[in-house]
Amino acid sequence: MAASRLHQTLIGLAALGLGAGLAVGAATIPAQAGYAGVGPNFLPWVVAAVLGGCGVWLTVDARRPGGWRDMEAPSGAPQGDWAALGWVAAGIVANALLLTTIGFVLACTLCFMLAVRGLRGAEGKPHGGARGLALDFVTGFLIAGPAYWVFTKLLGINLPGLTSTGWI
Repeated sequence: MAASRLHQTLIGLAALGLGAGLAVGAATIPAQAGYAGVGPNFLPWVVAAVLGGCGVWLTVDARRPGGWRDMEAPSGAPQGDWAALGWVAAGIVANALLLTTIGFVLACTLCFMLAVRGLRGAEGKPHGGARGLALDFVTGFLIAGPAYWVFTKLLGINLPGLTSTGWI
């Protein structure tokens, strides 16, 4: 039981540390007020404050009798699925590396395809072969395409595209 309290305390302190790190990062963002008096550093400060508050709450609750209020036993597999994590991480890394090369839509579609493969594997489901890959591509494209168009056409936010037309 003492090890459980220690682990819970460490998780709370880690959340508090992440909040502090985000606050340091938010302090480096210019505070020029824009529309409605809100500057670009507003949201990072909110996230830092909420994460810091959660860290304090978790730490204090871990130190009280009962830990995190008599936690239930965790559900799921006894160990993490490292292959599934690898697929999801590969999707995120591929997105970051290819975003400016193949554009937002295709990079996000690739990220979706790899992440879905990993999540299916974590659930013990088959990945679906070539048909599943094609279906994941279409689904990812149908999510990323409209997101790209909303950001670029309606909100005027520049995202990297594959062509100069601004539609993909």
